[in-house]
Amino acid sequence: MVDNARAMRVAGTIKKVVARALETEIKDPRLGFVTVTDVRVTGDLQQASVFYTVYGGDEERAATAAALASAKGRLRTLVGRDLGIRLTPSLEFHLDAVPETAATLDKALHEAQQRDEELRRLRENASYAGDEDPYRRKDEDGDDA
Repeated sequence: MVDNARAMRVAGTIKKVVARALETEIKDPRLGFVTVTDVRVTGDLQQASVFYTVYGGDEERAATAAALASAKGRLRTLVGRDLGIRLTPSLEFHLDAVPETAATLDKALHEAQQRDEELRRLRENASYAGDEDPYRRKDEDGDDA
């Protein structure tokens, strides 16, 4: 039976340990400005996926990925020491796509706002193609107008 609360606690602990270790213990010069955004642990607590973001371009991301791959064993040791469970989960590092997705959504929202402003300006100066009220009305005599 899967204990989701325990998996969430383990994930939170792994996130704290990995973030602290990247800041203080891992001295790899390839390691850029890294932020650990999320950790997901399987139900059996055997595998942990660590999601991270890197400030910078593609070169910094590639260098950071190489640095994390080389420091994976040391990080797993530190995680195992702090977790205190029988089996230490294996760590997998994944570049988080949240910043790129957020930038794309932000750009789309900005474009939509510009189109709305353009439509608003066009509506201010617009006039009806025909009569303002295209529906027939009854005259006072009862005849169609």
